[in-house]
Amino acid sequence: MTTVNAATVGIVLRRASRDDVARIATLIMLGSPQPQLTREEIAVEAAHPSYLDAFLAIDASTHSALFVAEEEGAVIGTIQVTLIPGLIARGRMRAKFESVHVAPERRGQGIGALMVAHALTFARENGAGIAELTSNKARGDAHRFYVRLGFEQSHEGFKMVL
Repeated sequence: MTTVNAATVGIVLRRASRDDVARIATLIMLGSPQPQLTREEIAVEAAHPSYLDAFLAIDASTHSALFVAEEEGAVIGTIQVTLIPGLIARGRMRAKFESVHVAPERRGQGIGALMVAHALTFARENGAGIAELTSNKARGDAHRFYVRLGFEQSHEGFKMVL
């Protein structure tokens, strides 16, 4: 159960729209542990058409949903949920959470917890029996946050850039 606090009152969680794409890309870049870009460099990068192409593919998928947290018309957080059918555990559907980011000035105020609770509800309502996520090893604060929410570090993850 998500606790409502003063910092989360008035926050609306909704499906992202194409008008949100540049802000979502900005939030992701602001949360990246990679070398930081300037605000100007982020604005230029966030306007790249590949982000809109990616959004359109996510939005068209019946297995993916991209959500934003909005306050007074400003997007302050984002989370993507992808539903993955599988054969493990008698065909249990899994929900993968990705791109979980909150605006730097709003972190630690319960917004991320509100977004994850929303994503968990979406996952359950769509038949998922387990939720999983990965997080860059450099994001220690994020790891502690996920553990506080009840996630367990039960597996080692591996990636390969193609």
